[in-house]
Amino acid sequence: MKTNKRPIIVEQIFNQKIETVWNAITQLDQMKQWFFENIPSFKPAVGFETQFNVQAPSNVFLHCWKIVEVILNKKIVYNWKYENISGEGTVTFELFEENNQTKLELTNEGLETFPKDIPEFTRESCMTGWDYFIKKRLKEYLNN
Repeated sequence: MKTNKRPIIVEQIFNQKIETVWNAITQLDQMKQWFFENIPSFKPAVGFETQFNVQAPSNVFLHCWKIVEVILNKKIVYNWKYENISGEGTVTFELFEENNQTKLELTNEGLETFPKDIPEFTRESCMTGWDYFIKKRLKEYLNN
């Protein structure tokens, strides 16, 4: 089986200022409304760590996040792992101003390091998940 090291990239344009989108992706009360409602705590600060469970069809996954880079109103990078599961990835949220709008580019790297026999770790599953969170949930949240 061929290993695919291409990152997953999801882009979305929002009719919002960069600061508004930044707050939606970095403030706990807002993140709970479009991302994961059970995130216990969150700070956009290098070294910050949080953990929380997510029920998926095949398993309950304990998400383990650590913030590894922050550039205010531009970029936040997570180290993303799961307890008792091999593999480690990074997720980058990067914001760009374009014609009085904000483009969000999400890049998910490291998917190939996770077990191949867990359905949630297929490329298709991850792409579907990120499309759902960014192009549907976050877009709807910011349009309300």
